[in-house]
Amino acid sequence: MKLHFLPVQRGTDHAKLCPVRDVLDCIGDRWSLLILLTLAQQGVLRFTALKRAIGDISQRMLAQTLRGLERDGYVTRKIYPTVPPQVEYRLTNLGESLLAKIEPLVAWADQNHDRVRKARECYGAGSVASEEKG
Repeated sequence: MKLHFLPVQRGTDHAKLCPVRDVLDCIGDRWSLLILLTLAQQGVLRFTALKRAIGDISQRMLAQTLRGLERDGYVTRKIYPTVPPQVEYRLTNLGESLLAKIEPLVAWADQNHDRVRKARECYGAGSVASEEKG
């Protein structure tokens, strides 16, 4: 598999020309994948239900992250003209196609979480974790 990772010069706007950097800048933050996974698992959600499902995200950060996901086409927002307005979020086809590619990573994280935590403990204790390959 050939990756389209382009080197860029510091201080320039060339990162937008690199598909890897351009896409991962949005979905590689702390909250975006959690929001996408939550919408995939629970379907259409209102803002407050989404916040409740994630738990430790602030209202401001949720709103900011949702705007970015909507801007990039992963999420769509529907506003109902009520008082106060009700807003629902759902994945788009693009968001669903992204998650189809992310699911193996999520499965890998689930399967290897204990090993990663153990490696962190060993690193923090100053020892080098040796592991058999295979």
